[in-house]
Amino acid sequence: MDPATVALDRDDMRRTLMRIAHEIVEKNPDGLLALVGIHRRGAHLAHRLHGLICELLQTGVPLGSVDIAFYRDDLTTRPGGSAAPIVHNTELEFPIDGRTIVIVDDVLYTGRTVRSAIDAIFDYGRPARVQLATLIDRGHRELPIRPDYVGKNLPTSREQRVNVYVEEIDGRDEVTIGPATAPGAQAAGR
Repeated sequence: MDPATVALDRDDMRRTLMRIAHEIVEKNPDGLLALVGIHRRGAHLAHRLHGLICELLQTGVPLGSVDIAFYRDDLTTRPGGSAAPIVHNTELEFPIDGRTIVIVDDVLYTGRTVRSAIDAIFDYGRPARVQLATLIDRGHRELPIRPDYVGKNLPTSREQRVNVYVEEIDGRDEVTIGPATAPGAQAAGR
């Protein structure tokens, strides 16, 4: 495999998010829906999905974001884990109770990030149900977490890294697969 192989380009990401938005609307006809993106890139993807879903439903849907830095159980085992985590604001400015919460993340890998997000959300209330939308599912689950909405399944080895780049942070929309030790790989993916 090349040092970095493009798995999704900008147009692919746009089409994929549109498909996920349609699936979310179809699976949640009751309208008691809210999107919660996981910082960092998941929050930006949730914002994009929010616009698409509001357009499809022709009504507003609550949007929030969650920071999972202090909910992680693997802070010391992650690369750079001895450093203090970077913390972002959690923004859940709507009632959680009784809603279907769709958690949005960029890459689903071990499932630990999603478990942490669920713990964080339940600190704010008790949703009727929680669903998961992920742009990329790369496998290698350590916890029994399964997404409801998947942009693309990318079977990978543990020696590879999936990098998601979003325009809002990285200046481009792209998903690449490369070696886990590639320069800059830790900054944008997992």
